Amino acid sequence: MLATAASQVSADICPGFNYAIGNQIVIGDGISRWNVYDHSCNAIDGLITEENPCDAGIFGCSPPPIIFDRYTNSFSGLIYACRTDPNSGVCGSDVISVCCRNDGN
Repeated sequence: MLATAASQVSADICPGFNYAIGNQIVIGDGISRWNVYDHSCNAIDGLITEENPCDAGIFGCSPPPIIFDRYTNSFSGLIYACRTDPNSGVCGSDVISVCCRNDGN
């Protein structure tokens, strides 16, 4: 049983991409969080806001149906192109919404 749990934690999310963005996590009082994960499900960046996340900072959004289509790393300023991927995976209870790859900018 322990080996199974350990293998789920180390599972690679978004293979072939640099980062993964999880779904909205409602904190309360109109405030939500979106985590950015590395391949090992470590939250390495994110956004906490009570505003529209498409207008509030590190994410860019597509036209409807709306997804995050861009992520700007808060620490390096590098820009990553994001898209849905059938192999995106899950980090804990946070289902990955998009996978992001560096576009060279």
